[in-house]
Amino acid sequence: MALKVIGAGFGRTGTASLQRALEILGFGPCYHMFEVRRQPWRARAWRLAVRGQTSDWASIFKGFQSTVDWPGCRFYKELADEYPQALVILTVRESHSWHDSCLRTIHALALALPPFLQLVPIGRQIRSMLFEVIWDGTFDGRFEDSKYAIGVFEDHNQQVRDTIPAQRLLEFEVTQGWQPLC
Repeated sequence: MALKVIGAGFGRTGTASLQRALEILGFGPCYHMFEVRRQPWRARAWRLAVRGQTSDWASIFKGFQSTVDWPGCRFYKELADEYPQALVILTVRESHSWHDSCLRTIHALALALPPFLQLVPIGRQIRSMLFEVIWDGTFDGRFEDSKYAIGVFEDHNQQVRDTIPAQRLLEFEVTQGWQPLC
């Protein structure tokens, strides 16, 4: 099964809502960071991908028709090349609101992961994946620096706009509702 939709938007831009919408519209199952929580063994594949040691996207996305959120959004260019028929959706949100939301939720959660998880191999894999793909890999360990993190967010969004042809790209804010997706 090939990916039909690639989500290029960072987490906390409405990706969970988009995941559900895509599944309702028949593009499911949809891969989201939730899959790594449900199936922790998946973290290893993403760690290899971020290191450039694998690009076996067919295995990573086996059984999925779409992907949104991290870790997939980190690889939107590679995925768009691998799946040239797939549409790309860039979920967007006001930059400061996005950063505040991430800081209070997923970033705080990543920092608060109990140290004993480091003793369990799967826990080490998940924590390492979160930092390699997102906090260190995307934000160079500077996510708490709002100006820097917002710059990365805005640069990423612009790169998606510049990289993906307009006929293949939908820029979407979840407050727009169903119409743009349909």
